[in-house]
Amino acid sequence: MTQGEAKALSTQPLPESEAVWTKLVLKTYQDPKGVTRTWESAERRTRPKCDIDGVGIVAILEKDTGPEIVLQKQYRPPLDKIVVELPAGLIDEGETAEEAAIRELKEETGYVAEVLESSPVMFNDPGFCNTNLKMVHVSVDMSLPANQNLEPELEENEFIEVFHLRLVDLWEECIKLEAQGYAIDARIANLAEGIEIAKKFKL
Repeated sequence: MTQGEAKALSTQPLPESEAVWTKLVLKTYQDPKGVTRTWESAERRTRPKCDIDGVGIVAILEKDTGPEIVLQKQYRPPLDKIVVELPAGLIDEGETAEEAAIRELKEETGYVAEVLESSPVMFNDPGFCNTNLKMVHVSVDMSLPANQNLEPELEENEFIEVFHLRLVDLWEECIKLEAQGYAIDARIANLAEGIEIAKKFKL
């Protein structure tokens, strides 16, 4: 994927009354020594009643050449770059994290999958915001007809390129992709680094 004509055109302060997705808050708290302090942070406006914002999806394809992970490239305006990401998305009201993962994977990649397991709730950047997610691991049966001719269901404002990388090469490929100008989502980098640590210490 190339960035094409996608680019940031301007950046300006966002009035509180116009913000749809996020809000800034000033939190007053007491530290471990009893001192009262304040902290500026961001919060989502769209969190469902389940108190989990979204999901990241770990979809592994079993192949003769070794397991491959499903990834995607997507332009992200806050970075003004194409980002290499896991399939992911927000949880709709009334959904479980697992239901959201199956829906989002089908919408973004076309793959039909079954849930294997879910992680504990993870916090993306707790010094800056309260956003969180669950990582949902899924199984993709490549023998299913639906997984032979993929039909993603992208929204009008979504431009996603789906690709796969071998798990054993994930760290090295992340380095190459960054050198090519892509931004690497932290969830992929953490997964790749974890694989390298497991190799090093023979875990």
